[in-house]
Amino acid sequence: MSTHPSVSLVLGTSTGGVGAHVASLVRGLLADDWPVTVCGPHATDKLFGFSRAGAVFRPVQIAGAVGDLPAAITLRRACGGAALVHAHGLRAATVAVLAGTRPLVVTWHNAMLATGPRRALLTAGERLVARRATLTLAASGDLADRVRQLGGRDVRVAPVAIALAEPTRSPEQTRAELGIDTGRPLVLSIARLHPQKGLDVLVDAAARWTGLQAQVVIAGEGPLHAELAARVAASRAPVRLLGRRTDVADLLAAADLVVLPSRWEARSLAAQEALYAGRALVATAVGGLPELLGDGARLVRPDDVDALEVAVRELLADPDGRAALAARGRQQAARWPKETDTIAQVAAVYRELLGVAP
Repeated sequence: MSTHPSVSLVLGTSTGGVGAHVASLVRGLLADDWPVTVCGPHATDKLFGFSRAGAVFRPVQIAGAVGDLPAAITLRRACGGAALVHAHGLRAATVAVLAGTRPLVVTWHNAMLATGPRRALLTAGERLVARRATLTLAASGDLADRVRQLGGRDVRVAPVAIALAEPTRSPEQTRAELGIDTGRPLVLSIARLHPQKGLDVLVDAAARWTGLQAQVVIAGEGPLHAELAARVAASRAPVRLLGRRTDVADLLAAADLVVLPSRWEARSLAAQEALYAGRALVATAVGGLPELLGDGARLVRPDDVDALEVAVRELLADPDGRAALAARGRQQAARWPKETDTIAQVAAVYRELLGVAP
């Protein structure tokens, strides 16, 4: 029998960083003998394998608008018996607040970028979550500041770290599978196809790379697939949309350069993967990225096609400069908290709130 109280982790629909982080926590907490239940959409469990890892999974469809009362009722039942609930993301946290779960830990993974009437609704949801959470963990310093401004009380920065998978194929094998010649520059972006990721800027910049013979590949899926595909076709940019990939480590090993043109990020898992893999990275100076990356990446302004085009063009034309940037990136990554540090911090928070001895 476990010596720890049971905890419930709650998340909404995810195909990227949030789901990967929760999966990491599930593995670490189970290894430390915490009984873990995960509440969220069936598709998220299928993708990230919470139940396959040994957690109890209870389906709660957290995918709609903030303030989903039916989901809150379902979650209240699903979390019955849990000593603590840990919600990830604004939608999941709002549902957890409406369900009346206490104590409630909330991890803020993303900034709210909506505009117009929707922004007012989401700001109200942010304020509710900030003030009702027992304790808030923020993936970056700017998110922590935001929660405090909204009335959050116990707010702590909690870096989200990853474990990097090892490549299973040689770069030549990966390039052959993609149909890209060994001597052709390969530019990689790993991102959900969502407005936040700024992939439209990458497509527009790539359309200008005449003479470089560079091939851009984007690994990820999301709601902008059709729009981005149309943009690529109209501009004749050398860009291919690969969809969701399970061989990111192989793609990184084969890439000459990684690009992250986001409009906002906290501690981007894609950026971490790139630096751990020793790839030169061009990223935007937004959110938590400058603090995360330091001088280990080439930083450009967001939504600036000219700046992105120039940065990529210069690095592809300068192998020595690219290698030096990659080396600085490895040095920067060596200073980051590891996946085990992230899990240990979260477990320490649980023990603190539940009065459990280490």
